[in-house]
Amino acid sequence: MTAPCRGKKERKRKMTTRTFAVSGMKCAHCARAVENVVKAVVGVEDAHVDLAAGSVAVTYDETTVSPSALKSAVDALGGYAMTI
Repeated sequence: MTAPCRGKKERKRKMTTRTFAVSGMKCAHCARAVENVVKAVVGVEDAHVDLAAGSVAVTYDETTVSPSALKSAVDALGGYAMTI
């Protein structure tokens, strides 16, 4: 039997899934770019773009990332705008 590690405190993750509208996506390339940039944000577990609906569903840790950080990542691509 091993003793529990007492060095680092583990932060409890609070996962949530939200869908955000994204304007400016016109093709599969656009959808892939938005999906990839959202998935690259620290704290995001998964993201899926629905091109027809003009939205992205994101599963993320609320203790690590905020919707405004997700918006900033998408908006920084240029040509796209996420509504939070």
